[in-house]
Amino acid sequence: MKKTILLSRAFFPDLLEPLKSDYSLHVWKGINPPGKKWLCENVGKSDAFICMLTDKVDADIIEAGKSNNLKVISQMAVGFDNIDIECATKNHIPVGNTPGVLTETTADFTWVLLMALARQVVVSHNEVHQGVWRPWGPEVFAGADIFGKTLGIIGYGRIGKAVAQRAAGFGMRILVATRDPLPNKEKFSEIRFTSLNSLLKESDFVTLHANLNPTSRGLIGSTQLNLMKPTAFLINTARGAMVDSDALCTALKEKRIAGAALDVFDPEPIQSSNPLLKMPNVIITPHIASASLATRRKMALMTIENAIAGINDKRLPYCVNPEVYG
Repeated sequence: MKKTILLSRAFFPDLLEPLKSDYSLHVWKGINPPGKKWLCENVGKSDAFICMLTDKVDADIIEAGKSNNLKVISQMAVGFDNIDIECATKNHIPVGNTPGVLTETTADFTWVLLMALARQVVVSHNEVHQGVWRPWGPEVFAGADIFGKTLGIIGYGRIGKAVAQRAAGFGMRILVATRDPLPNKEKFSEIRFTSLNSLLKESDFVTLHANLNPTSRGLIGSTQLNLMKPTAFLINTARGAMVDSDALCTALKEKRIAGAALDVFDPEPIQSSNPLLKMPNVIITPHIASASLATRRKMALMTIENAIAGINDKRLPYCVNPEVYG
C-alpha cells in the first residue's frame, strides 16, 4: 500500500506528477486555505503533510496526525511561526522548511517597494489608468530621492544583508539594528550598527527583515513611529505582526511619516474596510516578496525533498527542529 502525502495546496503539476508512482497524493482543491476540520480529518490518514505559511498547524492538527501515521511536516516557506514546533518536537515529528532559497528574490522585491513608494509609481500609474494626466509641473509627483539617503535595516540575516548590498549600489548610508551578535565590523565599513531608536530617528527608509518572535511582535508601534522623520518611509516584507497597523494608520493620517509599503499584514488577507487601503501613500501587496517563478520552484523542490526524506525515516535536509533526532 502506498504511503500518503497530504498537501494543503496544489503546486507545479510537473513536480507533483512523478510522486504518484510511489505515493498517494491527497490534495486540497480550494483556492483558499483548508479549514482546521479538514486538516484534522486528513492529517491522521497521512504519512507526510506538506503545508503552506497560510496554514495554522496547531497542536490539535499535529496530535491528530501523530495519533496515526504522520512522520513529517514539510512547509513550503522559510518562516514557520504558523507551526507549533514545540508540539511537533514533543511528538517526535520533524518539521522542514526552505531556508536560503528566497533571499535574493525577497531583497529584490524590497527594492521594488522602496523605489515605487519613494517615487509615487503606484499612485501616478493609477491616475493614468483612470484617465487623469496631470500637466507637467515642478511639484507634480515629485517624490523622494534614494541615492545618498540613509537606509535603516531592522534584522540582519540573509535577507537584511542582501538588501544592504543593493543599498551600497545607491550610495546609501546604511544603519543596522539587530539582536544577533554583531559581525566583524571591519568587514562592513559602510554599515553602522546601532540601536533601534537611533536607526528610526536617522533613517530616510526603514525596512524590516527580522524573524517574528515574542520580542519582535509589535516591534513597530506608536512610540517607534513617533521617532521616525516626517519624510521617512516604512517597508515591511518580513511579518505583518511586527507592525501595529492601527498605530501605522494614525501616523500616516497625522503625517508623522511619509508613507509605507507592506507586503505582509496581520491578519491576512487585509480587511477591505481597512483605511490603509485608501491612502495614496501606502502600497500593499498580497505577500508576494518571494514570488518569482524560479524561487517558488526551488522552494517546491526543497519541500518535496523534506517530505520524501521524512516519510522514509531519513533525516530532513532542511529541518527546523533537529533535536527530534536526539
